[in-house]
Amino acid sequence: MAKYIIGVDYGTLSGRAIIADVETGRELPKVCDYNYPHAVMKTELPGGKKLPVDYALQDPQDYLEALSNIVPDVMKENGVSPEDVIAIGVDFTACSVLPVDKEGTPLCFLGKYREDPMAYVQLWQHHGAQEEANEITRLAEERGEKFLARLGGKVSSESLIPRIWKIAKDDPELYHDMDEYLEAGDWIVEQLTGSRYRNSCDAGCKSLWHAQEGFPSKDFFRALDPRLENVVEEKLHSPIRPIGFKAGEITEKGARLTGLKVGTAVSVAIADGHASVAGTLEEAEEGQMVMIMGTSCAHFLVGTEDKIVPGCFSVAKDSVLPGFYGYECGQSGFGDHYAWFVNHCVPEEYSQMARAKGMDIHQYLTEKCAALNPGESGLLALDWWNGNRSVLNDSDLTGLIVGMRLTTRPEEVYRALIEATAYGTRKIVDTFEESGVPVEKIYATGGISQKNPVAMQIFADITNRPIRIAASKNSGALGSAVLASLAAGSERGGYDRIEDATRVMANLTDIEYRPNPQHVKLYDQLYKNYVELHDYFGRGQSNVMKDLKRIQKESILKKAEWNLTEHLAM
Repeated sequence: MAKYIIGVDYGTLSGRAIIADVETGRELPKVCDYNYPHAVMKTELPGGKKLPVDYALQDPQDYLEALSNIVPDVMKENGVSPEDVIAIGVDFTACSVLPVDKEGTPLCFLGKYREDPMAYVQLWQHHGAQEEANEITRLAEERGEKFLARLGGKVSSESLIPRIWKIAKDDPELYHDMDEYLEAGDWIVEQLTGSRYRNSCDAGCKSLWHAQEGFPSKDFFRALDPRLENVVEEKLHSPIRPIGFKAGEITEKGARLTGLKVGTAVSVAIADGHASVAGTLEEAEEGQMVMIMGTSCAHFLVGTEDKIVPGCFSVAKDSVLPGFYGYECGQSGFGDHYAWFVNHCVPEEYSQMARAKGMDIHQYLTEKCAALNPGESGLLALDWWNGNRSVLNDSDLTGLIVGMRLTTRPEEVYRALIEATAYGTRKIVDTFEESGVPVEKIYATGGISQKNPVAMQIFADITNRPIRIAASKNSGALGSAVLASLAAGSERGGYDRIEDATRVMANLTDIEYRPNPQHVKLYDQLYKNYVELHDYFGRGQSNVMKDLKRIQKESILKKAEWNLTEHLAM
């Protein structure tokens, strides 16, 4: 009888569950989703209390409702009995954190804190602790703290320590009453098993923890704020376990939530993007890079050593595959970079021609730009429409296109924008190589990788590396299932080694884009010019981009002042 594993992927707006066959990795056809009733709360709480700017909160009750819907449904829809499910794994958007009491009850469930914004889940996109993140960065630079270099030189407001510090400062009663500040993925695992662990992925990438050195010292936390001197022992005290570790088994409570059998193995949680690595790579070995290509692009690289890479915003042991170091870089503008052009710059005649051919506008532009040779457009672009995430780590940088003429056509611009994102990826790859971290093979997952062969060929030509395409459209959920197979172990029909698990369960298509040698030579010339622009505008030789943003803000403020003055004068 076949045995199965369930992978649960908690995204920004919904939860999703898939079932994978342990012996083949085949995903069963039915995927079940559940949209969170409260979605993302950015303006007010369920009770109507208004939220400050830059807040992004969620209600953890939505996560429980998702779990109680999608897990029973995915078994029912695929005709799988709970007796045949040997394990379940969970991935979660990160950093998404919440305060809980000793029993694991979120403080926002308590009447006392129902209208307290800080008692809710602070979603990954919550930026309410930016000032605290800046101060942590400043102090770490001043003291020469090692952890800062592993985070690309900046502590993000999308991480745990700035958020818990803000709670300690602004909401001391809540800080006192919380037993622990948990990643939402770890909290879900606790609901299933009754055991509380912090996972190595989120701890290493989002909580300033290091596998050998632990958290920053008490002295650092005391210098930051005396109230934080014992924050690790008091609020971050649960043991940290590597991904793939068995967190426990489904309890009676977990069985009521999911419909799974009591005793089913549960692995510790993992961040959603990181989980995609285990769902994509057949070979668990050094030098493998996975690109998750969506509105933005995340680049995860598997390594065997702990190296400092400029602009790499996390490197952590056991963060992508057990026993390996995971490196993460990214591009904050990717698919939305292309969408900007389509939505705002394409003439109506192109849309009409696309409709006449039964294509959407992206397909039509892709078809036209496929006929162009590298360099034929005479254009070169920087991929900073949404700032630079790696390797400059500067959100104040903006986009640029050089070489525009009166004869420039939309498809030429579209291709230049695709090339720009590929150049940005090559810059990341080159930086890894220059830092002593090899990039041997590249794999791609996400919508763009499966829908746009022209773009993928351009990426192969510019990086001068073959690019293999993932088969799964749910690589995060599949990766969670792969890791859960380790929690089950061979005794229950799973696996004892990550190398064995990925070789069987990870899913790749037969599609591989190989570099065209002639195109590689042309792109090597163009890339040198890209690097020249990259360094000129990105490394301080020119402040034009930042000056323009500053002047823009001043102009908008002045316009508002003038409008107010005119209104009062009427």
